[in-house]
Amino acid sequence: MFAIIGYVIAFGCVFGVYILHGGNVDVLAKALPFEMATIGGSALGAFLVSNPPKVLKATIAAVAAAFKGGKQNKARFMDLLALLYDILQKARKEGLMSIEGDVEEPQNSPMFQKYPALLADHHLVDFMTDYLRMMVSGNLNSHEIESLMDNEIDAHHQEAHRPVVALQRLAGALPAFGIVAAVLGVVNTMGSVGQPPSVLGGMIASALVGTFLGILLAYALVEPMACLVEHNVQDASKEFDCIKCTLIASMQGYNPPTAIEFGRKVLFSTERPGFLELESHVKGKK
Repeated sequence: MFAIIGYVIAFGCVFGVYILHGGNVDVLAKALPFEMATIGGSALGAFLVSNPPKVLKATIAAVAAAFKGGKQNKARFMDLLALLYDILQKARKEGLMSIEGDVEEPQNSPMFQKYPALLADHHLVDFMTDYLRMMVSGNLNSHEIESLMDNEIDAHHQEAHRPVVALQRLAGALPAFGIVAAVLGVVNTMGSVGQPPSVLGGMIASALVGTFLGILLAYALVEPMACLVEHNVQDASKEFDCIKCTLIASMQGYNPPTAIEFGRKVLFSTERPGFLELESHVKGKK
């Protein structure tokens, strides 16, 4: 919602001030379709060439998710910490082998079923259950598991960051495509030197629309979207950091209430629940 509002403000101010300042709307109306076809078409073609299909799909998904808004909020993190608490508490009371069924079939686990939003996130559930499974097997110590977690989180971050890089490169190329469109307009104008000044003036104005449009699309449309996607990637990575710190603390001998404190502390302040707030939530979920 905020992304749409921002775009409306940005484009509304640019075109609105132009019109209020007495700008010739006819020039824009005639030039925009052709300039948009030149700039948009060339940018789209270059975007398809420079990115493999998996990055294209990831970029489309990331942009769609950005318009919907990030799913990471305080309530989701409280549920995540409560789920970790439930699992660790059961393992502490009944032994690590008691959570083997929950880990192997989380879809059928009463503990996971209490948190349907988390259960629907397969990547999150897979990350959690993979390392709980390693804890149950007992073949790796906390330092080895922490190293594996760091490598997987880094790989996930790099993969999630690829749409950001693709959008940033597109934003950097759009002004150049705008210049290409403007140069073509100038070439067309130079080929009509014999025309009256009023006609040449309109043609030059149409050519300049290309430069204007390329810069506008780069810095008012694509670059802000790349920034928004990057913020969403950083927010999403906090879930994995939270799981990592909680599980490692548990492996190092801390009890469940203390272990989830390790996970709580790595969250951003805007989404981090208070100590008493989380305690009340955990008790309410029992």
